[in-house]
Amino acid sequence: MQLILLSGGSGKRLWPLSNDARSKQFLQLLKSPDGTMESMVQRVVRQIREADITRNITIATNAKQRDVIENQLGENVGVVTEPERRDTFPAIALASEYLKMEKGCPDDEIVVVMPCDPYTEAGYFESIGKMVQAVEQNAAELVLMGIKPTYASPKYGYIVPDSPIHRFTDSPLNVSRFTEKPTIAEAEKLLKQNACWNGGVFAFRLGYMTAIAEKYVTAGCFKELQRKYSEFPKISFDYEVAEKANSVAMVPYNGAWKDLGTWNTLTEELPSNIIGNGILGNKCYNTHIINELGAPIFCDGLKDVVVSAGPDGILVCAKNTSETIKDYVDKLIDRPMYEERRWGTYQVLNSQDFGDGFKALTKTITLKKGKNISYQIHHHRSEVWTFVDGEGIFVLDGKMQRVRRGDVVNIPAEHFHAVKALTNLTFIEVQQGGPLVEDDIERFEFDWSRVKL
Repeated sequence: MQLILLSGGSGKRLWPLSNDARSKQFLQLLKSPDGTMESMVQRVVRQIREADITRNITIATNAKQRDVIENQLGENVGVVTEPERRDTFPAIALASEYLKMEKGCPDDEIVVVMPCDPYTEAGYFESIGKMVQAVEQNAAELVLMGIKPTYASPKYGYIVPDSPIHRFTDSPLNVSRFTEKPTIAEAEKLLKQNACWNGGVFAFRLGYMTAIAEKYVTAGCFKELQRKYSEFPKISFDYEVAEKANSVAMVPYNGAWKDLGTWNTLTEELPSNIIGNGILGNKCYNTHIINELGAPIFCDGLKDVVVSAGPDGILVCAKNTSETIKDYVDKLIDRPMYEERRWGTYQVLNSQDFGDGFKALTKTITLKKGKNISYQIHHHRSEVWTFVDGEGIFVLDGKMQRVRRGDVVNIPAEHFHAVKALTNLTFIEVQQGGPLVEDDIERFEFDWSRVKL
């Protein structure tokens, strides 16, 4: 069985810790069984492996998230990146064609698609196993997971079965219809019709999905398919596939399940009321501090409030209104101030605009041992690097030198440069010029194997 995990999201609802490159599923705020902190995607992959339903995991994501996925999950999962964001149907179609063209999976291979960030328990993965069995037994061409609702929510889509759901049933039920995000009154009526939440988990045979994909795009190889990706319609899997399927079945799941998509829901599962440098006074009730900054935070006299501080900003908000932050994020930031990359991390420390078009930006950059920044040039900025910890090899216009704590290098605009970490390597980068944007970069090949110092 092949498992596709969908990893997307714009990172708006958990601002300031999440952003476009660091969506909610990558925030390491949950406690793992060994006591360390893990992210939602790390938790789900751990649970999949503990349930032993498959070792074949592929992440379908966008290019901005590839580095953080590889950092958190290593090389034991496949990663398929969308050339552009086009909704869940194109993403699942692309990942399915990857399984066929790149991994050589046959048409009768069973594929399960699920989100990468549900907060759930072992029974959820047992239900996925039952979905696989339903496909094997040809119960339907498409099998979904229906999550037993705990209240009449307007946030989720609903699956309506054509027969009652018995309390202890785990057999697949035929699906009558779907309803997308109803009003609360409509949701209450749906509950009386035994409707379940649509948790976004689908099972099918690979050939079923690739046949649908190839109605829109055909290609001789996977790279050609990626080049034609924009030809797929921008539409959800539910609308394009589930609602048009000739036969659909649902496996009900009646266990713990949460979408930790807002500060209100996430704080309910945090291991402590304080994460990071903070103190709560004696008159705080149900208040959480999540602080990624070095400066301390003190709170008192607050009830049902979340205080979150990170490189992108500071949030102070009543928990029950925290979801509204998504409507304001675009007005609050121009760019992510912290990112995980394949080679390590960077954080913006300061940015200045001098009014005449000249700007300065200061970053701290940490490379992991053995990793390197690509051989590159910038057209609009010069840089000064001050190395503060570790050792590495610095290259400027093809000339190499060893660098260590205390060394300073100057990189004029239009000059080729790169660095490789011999140990974990940290340096301060000061950019000068304008515009100071991440897109001002042109990358070139460099053969590190010829480096001999």
